[in-house]
Amino acid sequence: MPERSVEFLVVGGGIAAGNCARHLREEGAEGDILLVGREPDPPYSRPPLSKTYLRGEESRADILFRPEEWYPEQRIDLLTRTSVTSLDVDARVAKLSNKEEVRFDRALLATGSNVRILRVDGGHLAGIHYLRTIGNSDALREEASRAERIALIGGSYIGTELAASFTALGKRCEIVMLEDVTLERMCGQEVGRFFQNALAEHGVKVHGGQELERFEGDERVQKVVTRSGLEIDCDFVVIGAGVTPDIMLAQRAGLETATGVVVDRYLESSAPGVFAAGDIAEYDSVVHDRTLRIEHWDVAFNQGKYAALNMLGKQREYDVVPYFWSDLADWCSMEYVGPASDWDEVWIRGSLEEGRFTAFYVQGGRVAAALTVGRSDDLTVASRLLKEKTDVSGMRARIEDAEADIAELG
Repeated sequence: MPERSVEFLVVGGGIAAGNCARHLREEGAEGDILLVGREPDPPYSRPPLSKTYLRGEESRADILFRPEEWYPEQRIDLLTRTSVTSLDVDARVAKLSNKEEVRFDRALLATGSNVRILRVDGGHLAGIHYLRTIGNSDALREEASRAERIALIGGSYIGTELAASFTALGKRCEIVMLEDVTLERMCGQEVGRFFQNALAEHGVKVHGGQELERFEGDERVQKVVTRSGLEIDCDFVVIGAGVTPDIMLAQRAGLETATGVVVDRYLESSAPGVFAAGDIAEYDSVVHDRTLRIEHWDVAFNQGKYAALNMLGKQREYDVVPYFWSDLADWCSMEYVGPASDWDEVWIRGSLEEGRFTAFYVQGGRVAAALTVGRSDDLTVASRLLKEKTDVSGMRARIEDAEADIAELG
């Protein structure tokens, strides 16, 4: 027999799990809530790990989702350093790594992602790092305190944000990436080059179109070598090669999975009463009329809330337009709504040269995404146009006129 019973089981220690537990209580849940996370820390925000936390501008307490005392105050039983090892969705029983068995009525799976490990020669050497947790960020800060030259593998969010942060700390950084231009896959070459130029202006060397061949060093990494023969001397390396959703528990439980855990527009999985949110949720998007799986803080945060509402029977479609942001130290910040996997045209409102612009990514006469630096009001309009599926095919001149009022477009 299970050792205890709870009404709500929340699996995962990230922002989706924390916000789900919060909204269960705020929306009137009276039953027991058990939140189980494998990390040593309670739920916290990951974005600062490559930025303000890494640079020492925020503390561990600053980035926690809620103070540790909040959980008992809200009658939320928090188990850290604990994993759910198996889930019987028919019997409604979960087995935990601490040997406990728990019966539950409804559950949220928010198990997040694991970093993608690169299998290359020399990958075992000391001084090669990945960033996912507070502990990883602490290790990077310690490494940086005695280093001068840092190599970053990957030209997306992690690689560019870390390069900016380390440079702000006085280090020399070089980025090695497969793409020709930083952030190219998300925002295209023209806009991606804006961010690459910002990095270069602050001394970051960017090596595009380079495939990693191997790492070299005696016990500890000393050099990065690419397929083309480029060699970069370094004191340590950080690899930002993306993440893979952690769907093993869901697969073992027999839930429908694809690239993530397949859920409907209410974030409910193929097992009634079992929901998924955050990085693992491959959801039926009523905004995009297709399935999406998104690995960003704001999406996880909002999905945690909507999952809670629907675990309480409120039947709320998840209809939030995905929103992302990224900062390159205090040099520049981007905001983005979308996402767009493809586009026909990019309409630029404002000036890339002046560093104040919005890029509208248009596909089939509709806004598929928008990215802004310094023009947040434009993003509000773009988000509405995207959600309402507005035909903007005749609006290019007005949208590209930086002085025109576009608030009433639609």
